[in-house]
Amino acid sequence: RDRVETAAQLYFAGKVGKLLMSGDNRFVDYNEPQAMKDYALELGVPAEAIVLDFAGRRTYDTCYRARAIFQLDEAILVTQSFHLPRALITCNQLGVKATGVAAQNHYFLKRSRLYWNIRELLATPVALWEVYVSQPLPILGNPEPIFSTQIPYNPNGGES
Repeated sequence: RDRVETAAQLYFAGKVGKLLMSGDNRFVDYNEPQAMKDYALELGVPAEAIVLDFAGRRTYDTCYRARAIFQLDEAILVTQSFHLPRALITCNQLGVKATGVAAQNHYFLKRSRLYWNIRELLATPVALWEVYVSQPLPILGNPEPIFSTQIPYNPNGGES
Protein backbone atom coordinates (compact mmCIF):
# COMPACT_ATOMS: atom_id res chain seq x y z
CA ARG A 1 0.00 0.00 0.00
CA ASP A 2 2.80 2.43 0.84
CA ARG A 3 4.37 2.06 -2.60
CA VAL A 4 1.07 2.56 -4.39
CA GLU A 5 0.27 5.64 -2.29
CA THR A 6 3.68 7.14 -3.09
CA ALA A 7 3.33 6.33 -6.80
CA ALA A 8 -0.12 7.93 -6.87
CA GLN A 9 1.30 11.06 -5.23
CA LEU A 10 3.98 11.23 -7.94
CA TYR A 11 1.31 10.84 -10.62
CA PHE A 12 -0.92 13.59 -9.19
CA ALA A 13 2.11 15.88 -8.78
CA GLY A 14 2.85 15.47 -12.50
CA LYS A 15 6.20 13.77 -11.88
CA VAL A 16 5.22 10.64 -13.82
CA GLY A 17 2.78 10.04 -16.67
CA LYS A 18 2.21 6.32 -16.17
CA LEU A 19 2.47 3.83 -13.34
CA LEU A 20 4.02 0.45 -14.15
CA MET A 21 2.80 -1.93 -11.47
CA SER A 22 5.03 -4.96 -11.48
CA GLY A 23 4.69 -8.02 -9.32
CA ASP A 24 4.14 -11.73 -9.03
CA ASN A 25 1.15 -13.46 -10.58
CA ARG A 26 2.23 -17.11 -10.70
CA PHE A 27 -0.90 -18.41 -9.03
CA VAL A 28 -4.57 -17.90 -9.86
CA ASP A 29 -5.38 -16.53 -6.41
CA TYR A 30 -2.24 -14.37 -6.07
CA ASN A 31 -2.07 -11.28 -8.25
CA GLU A 32 0.14 -8.48 -6.93
CA PRO A 33 -0.16 -6.17 -9.96
CA GLN A 34 -3.96 -6.30 -9.97
CA ALA A 35 -4.10 -5.61 -6.23
CA MET A 36 -1.84 -2.58 -6.74
CA LYS A 37 -3.99 -1.36 -9.63
CA ASP A 38 -7.18 -1.75 -7.61
CA TYR A 39 -5.73 0.34 -4.80
CA ALA A 40 -4.41 2.99 -7.21
CA LEU A 41 -7.89 3.24 -8.74
CA GLU A 42 -9.34 3.73 -5.24
CA LEU A 43 -6.87 6.59 -4.80
CA GLY A 44 -8.16 8.20 -8.00
CA VAL A 45 -5.46 7.27 -10.51
CA PRO A 46 -7.17 6.81 -13.90
CA ALA A 47 -7.07 3.30 -15.37
CA GLU A 48 -5.36 4.53 -18.56
CA ALA A 49 -2.39 5.71 -16.47
CA ILE A 50 -1.77 2.23 -15.05
CA VAL A 51 0.18 -0.51 -16.84
CA LEU A 52 0.46 -3.99 -15.33
CA ASP A 53 3.46 -6.30 -15.47
CA PHE A 54 2.33 -9.74 -14.36
CA ALA A 55 5.78 -11.35 -14.66
CA GLY A 56 7.78 -9.11 -12.33
CA ARG A 57 8.46 -11.91 -9.90
CA ARG A 58 11.75 -10.47 -8.72
CA THR A 59 13.47 -7.10 -8.93
CA TYR A 60 15.72 -8.41 -11.72
CA ASP A 61 12.69 -9.51 -13.76
CA THR A 62 10.91 -6.20 -13.22
CA CYS A 63 13.91 -4.14 -14.34
CA TYR A 64 14.71 -6.38 -17.31
CA ARG A 65 11.10 -6.37 -18.49
CA ALA A 66 10.77 -2.61 -17.97
CA ARG A 67 13.38 -2.20 -20.70
CA ALA A 68 12.73 -5.23 -22.93
CA ILE A 69 8.93 -5.38 -22.86
CA PHE A 70 7.73 -1.94 -21.80
CA GLN A 71 10.54 -0.14 -23.67
CA LEU A 72 11.45 2.18 -20.79
CA ASP A 73 14.86 3.79 -20.88
CA GLU A 74 14.31 5.75 -17.67
CA ALA A 75 12.04 5.41 -14.67
CA ILE A 76 11.34 6.58 -11.17
CA LEU A 77 11.34 3.55 -8.88
CA VAL A 78 9.08 3.54 -5.85
CA THR A 79 9.88 1.01 -3.17
CA GLN A 80 10.78 0.89 0.52
CA SER A 81 14.09 2.47 1.54
CA PHE A 82 15.62 -0.88 2.50
CA HIS A 83 15.04 -2.18 -1.05
CA LEU A 84 15.89 0.96 -3.01
CA PRO A 85 19.70 0.54 -3.38
CA ARG A 86 19.37 -2.96 -4.84
CA ALA A 87 16.52 -1.92 -7.14
CA LEU A 88 18.45 1.09 -8.42
CA ILE A 89 21.62 -0.90 -9.11
CA THR A 90 19.65 -3.62 -10.86
CA CYS A 91 17.63 -1.31 -13.11
CA ASN A 92 20.56 0.93 -13.98
CA GLN A 93 22.71 -2.07 -14.92
CA LEU A 94 19.91 -3.48 -17.07
CA GLY A 95 19.55 -0.33 -19.14
CA VAL A 96 16.88 1.64 -17.29
CA LYS A 97 18.22 4.95 -16.03
CA ALA A 98 16.55 4.90 -12.65
CA THR A 99 16.06 7.33 -9.82
CA GLY A 100 14.40 6.29 -6.62
CA VAL A 101 11.71 7.48 -4.27
CA ALA A 102 11.39 5.73 -0.93
CA ALA A 103 7.87 4.85 0.11
CA GLN A 104 6.87 5.15 3.73
CA ASN A 105 6.78 2.07 5.95
CA HIS A 106 3.36 2.62 7.52
CA TYR A 107 2.25 -0.93 6.89
CA PHE A 108 5.42 -2.61 8.15
CA LEU A 109 5.77 -3.68 11.76
CA LYS A 110 9.22 -3.21 13.32
CA ARG A 111 9.68 -6.97 13.33
CA SER A 112 8.94 -7.27 9.62
CA ARG A 113 11.20 -4.29 8.82
CA LEU A 114 14.04 -6.16 10.53
CA TYR A 115 13.25 -9.23 8.42
CA TRP A 116 13.27 -7.21 5.18
CA ASN A 117 16.54 -5.47 6.05
CA ILE A 118 18.20 -8.82 6.74
CA ARG A 119 16.72 -10.20 3.52
CA GLU A 120 18.28 -7.31 1.59
CA LEU A 121 21.70 -8.19 3.02
CA LEU A 122 21.32 -11.61 1.44
CA ALA A 123 19.54 -10.54 -1.75
CA THR A 124 22.01 -7.83 -2.76
CA PRO A 125 24.94 -10.17 -3.54
CA VAL A 126 22.55 -12.36 -5.54
CA ALA A 127 21.38 -9.32 -7.51
CA LEU A 128 24.96 -8.29 -8.23
CA TRP A 129 25.75 -11.81 -9.41
CA GLU A 130 22.73 -11.76 -11.72
CA VAL A 131 23.40 -8.38 -13.34
CA TYR A 132 27.15 -8.85 -13.75
CA VAL A 133 27.63 -12.60 -14.22
CA SER A 134 24.70 -14.99 -14.74
CA GLN A 135 22.27 -12.60 -16.49
CA PRO A 136 19.22 -14.89 -16.35
CA LEU A 137 16.49 -14.41 -18.93
CA PRO A 138 13.11 -13.64 -17.33
CA ILE A 139 9.72 -14.38 -18.84
CA LEU A 140 9.48 -12.28 -21.98
CA GLY A 141 6.84 -11.58 -24.59
CA ASN A 142 5.96 -9.10 -27.28
CA PRO A 143 7.02 -5.50 -26.72
CA GLU A 144 4.30 -3.34 -25.17
CA PRO A 145 5.75 0.18 -25.21
CA ILE A 146 4.28 2.37 -22.50
CA PHE A 147 5.19 5.54 -24.37
CA SER A 148 5.33 5.79 -28.16
CA THR A 149 8.66 7.68 -28.24
CA GLN A 150 10.81 5.02 -26.58
CA ILE A 151 13.80 3.55 -28.43
CA PRO A 152 13.30 -0.20 -29.10
CA TYR A 153 15.42 -2.45 -26.90
CA ASN A 154 17.83 -4.97 -28.38
CA PRO A 155 18.48 -7.70 -25.76
CA ASN A 156 21.76 -8.54 -27.52
CA GLY A 157 23.16 -5.19 -26.48
CA GLY A 158 22.40 -1.57 -27.08
CA GLU A 159 19.51 -0.01 -28.84
CA SER A 160 18.07 -1.25 -32.11
